[in-house]
Amino acid sequence: MSFLVHYEAKINTRVRNIAGYILFAASTFLVLVLDLGTSGRGGIGPYLGLCAISACFGVADAHVQGGMVGDLSLMHPEFIQSFFAGLAASGVLTSGLRLLTKGAFGNSHNGLRKGAILFFAISTFFESICVILYARYFPKLSIVKYYRSKAASEGSTTVSADLAAAGILTDSNRQVASEAKQHERMSHKQLLLENIDYAADLFLIYVLTLSIFPGFLYENTGSHQLGEWYPLVLIAMYNVLDLISRYVPLIQCLKMESRKGLLISILARFLLIPAFYFTAKYGDQGWMILLVSFLGLTNGYLTVCVLTVAPKGYEGPEQNALGNLLVLFLLIGLFAGVSLDWLWLIGKGQEF
Repeated sequence: MSFLVHYEAKINTRVRNIAGYILFAASTFLVLVLDLGTSGRGGIGPYLGLCAISACFGVADAHVQGGMVGDLSLMHPEFIQSFFAGLAASGVLTSGLRLLTKGAFGNSHNGLRKGAILFFAISTFFESICVILYARYFPKLSIVKYYRSKAASEGSTTVSADLAAAGILTDSNRQVASEAKQHERMSHKQLLLENIDYAADLFLIYVLTLSIFPGFLYENTGSHQLGEWYPLVLIAMYNVLDLISRYVPLIQCLKMESRKGLLISILARFLLIPAFYFTAKYGDQGWMILLVSFLGLTNGYLTVCVLTVAPKGYEGPEQNALGNLLVLFLLIGLFAGVSLDWLWLIGKGQEF
């Protein structure tokens, strides 16, 4: 853990986030280059290239999500709600574009490829804007400068480059205070032990969600009246409800802050596994749409509740470190969920 503390002191949040945003934009653009360069043909070469680009997306996501959550945690935990609402909004936008391209190119030659090219071109444009906004304008916002200055006075060393970008130079007295408080801050191990239930919460949320979404919805939904539109509608409903649910905690009386209540609610979500199995086997499309909507609703709501409650009561350096640790467990849960997604195919294979 001492190595991690030393490493965090060397890597500032600005470098980490900008690198992540640039890698996102570059990787998206490379998908376009790969497709256009091969004229959409398959083969082992393009496949390996696509795998490498997918790995770059994972690295970019880890940089941006960890860095931003850590940064927003030391500012104000409620800011995390807006960030995660933005992530959900991107899912809604993606679903909207997919439905649009399906309608526009569904019956044309190479319609799926044309829709994908349009999607990645639009994505590259928006991701490039994100790089500019974060690098040039975000550090200069008054509220951002206030919280980062406050974090620096409490001993945070990861905000120095952001403060310099905003035109704020820490004087020698502040640096001395920061060095003194650096020795008083909690270690990563201490933070993790104090918040192990929150870390487990995020792991369990995303193990369940990604073991169902989106793989199960494409492979195990059967044939229904909506035909080829059916999985697209399911994905869109999940994304829309996931977005809406991330705003629910803004209503204080609806926000769950009990640690025990959060854990019980998250464990209860695992009842969705048999529910999805039997609905796919015996239910109609209306029940499946309702179930998918509930999956999205609980995913977004519980994620925001955990991440906005956990950093409270800590000073800037601890909030930053805790935000990074929690995102680490979120990503581990995401990876585990995607890895377990294939287990649905076992039961499906036995039916044939």
